[in-house]
Amino acid sequence: MTDAKTPFELMMAQAQEMAKAFNPAMETFNPKGFEKLWPTMPKDSMEMWFGRGVSKEGLDAKTRLLLTLAGLTMQGAQAETPVRMTVRHAMAAGATKDEIAETIAQMSMFAGIPAMTRAMDLAREVMEDNEGDET
Repeated sequence: MTDAKTPFELMMAQAQEMAKAFNPAMETFNPKGFEKLWPTMPKDSMEMWFGRGVSKEGLDAKTRLLLTLAGLTMQGAQAETPVRMTVRHAMAAGATKDEIAETIAQMSMFAGIPAMTRAMDLAREVMEDNEGDET
């Protein structure tokens, strides 16, 4: 039996070779390193743009970010960078590790265990990275 590749696998291999030809540094590109270039928005800014600055009686930034995390989990946690950045911003807005874990776990009932597990793995990466930041 041969190891025939699917058209998608062939297209991805060709795209990777083309990226290497255009820029040899792309061979070692790591999107996680790129994420670290984006600063975490200060809590006051998040409240102004995404929290009570929008509606005085509305949801605060932490709750809005937890809802965003729930939505990203519902999509199967396929968008790794947005999941990690949402967890990072939620923590900066005051969300605890337990609140983040509970938000993701709640989605298992709707998105399924694989989506929950993927989102939890991504969230753990962020929480472990931020352990040294806590005082």
